Amino acid sequence: MSATEPSKPLRSHTRRTLHVLGSPYFRYRHAKYLHAARVALALLASIALTSGIDIPHGEWSTVTLLVVIGGLQHHGNIRKKAAERAVGTLLGASLGLGLILLQSVTHSTMITFVLLAVIAGVCAYHAIGKPGYIALLTGITTVIVAGHGNLSIDVGLWRTLTVLIGIVIALAFSFVLPQYATYSWRYRLADNMRDSARIYSAIVEGRRISVEALTKQFATMNSRLVSSRSLLASVAKEIDAPLAVLEDIQRQHRSIITALEMMASAMPDNAPGLAASGHAEERAVRHTLLLMARALRFGRVGLLHAATGSPAAAARLERTAGIAADLAPELQGPYWLAKRLAEQVDRLRLRLIEIERQWNLEGAQPFHR
Repeated sequence: MSATEPSKPLRSHTRRTLHVLGSPYFRYRHAKYLHAARVALALLASIALTSGIDIPHGEWSTVTLLVVIGGLQHHGNIRKKAAERAVGTLLGASLGLGLILLQSVTHSTMITFVLLAVIAGVCAYHAIGKPGYIALLTGITTVIVAGHGNLSIDVGLWRTLTVLIGIVIALAFSFVLPQYATYSWRYRLADNMRDSARIYSAIVEGRRISVEALTKQFATMNSRLVSSRSLLASVAKEIDAPLAVLEDIQRQHRSIITALEMMASAMPDNAPGLAASGHAEERAVRHTLLLMARALRFGRVGLLHAATGSPAAAARLERTAGIAADLAPELQGPYWLAKRLAEQVDRLRLRLIEIERQWNLEGAQPFHR
């Protein structure tokens, strides 16, 4: 046996490990653990750097690091917060150093206190609004740098430096096994489309789902919906997609879940179901939901076109949406809800196609810039 043969299993295992760690879905499923590890390593790097070269007031680097990256797991969020933190830091540091210089010239503690109060008030005023994070950090950094105006100028400069070091370290570690908001948004939407297909199929076929199971399922889907909404700004930044389009996709997403909830409530007990009555072919809408789920999960955008990509498929979807009007009276409500649902599903599909080049990260890598 050659000397190199024992290393082959090790290389193979290493390749498999790197492949798993490189999988966006793996990072999505284990986001909390990876984020915890990333923050812990970043904190150790901050301590090692500031302690290793004996930077005074190095603890502010660690504090800044935790402020920027501690509660943010998505790369787009971290970049945005780091940029806002940098702006807030520069403004706060400038104000803090100015207060120190003013104190050294006037020797008036009262003037310094009054100006600190005015700065805090102005920052608080702007903190309730769009630039809120920048305003809040400006006020915090002013106090960090200036104290109560009794710090020396060199202390203020060192504290400013350590805050900037914390920002740089946070940004650097945001690239370590990054969790992109785009993937989290896609996977949540895919999971909801898959669950929607299962519930829709059960409702239309007349298969009973217990109230407890249905309530639990809708609670899970609504939780994904709400968390997806919070990702939209970061997704728009990461893939350079119009936020208005993402908002409309979110609206269609919400409409589908709402329509399903209404259908489930409107179906009478012991009803045979719309498909069981021989008046609908529910498979087309269910098929479209599943194809959207697979397209979002694996980046296979061709599936979106395959959903209604031929006249026969389009006619099949139309037959699903256009359930016959001679249903029993108690099924007329679910019939119209099913028709609206089919329209919403197709609108969502078309919206996803509209920006498929952006969110299909497997086909186009937008994070190189």
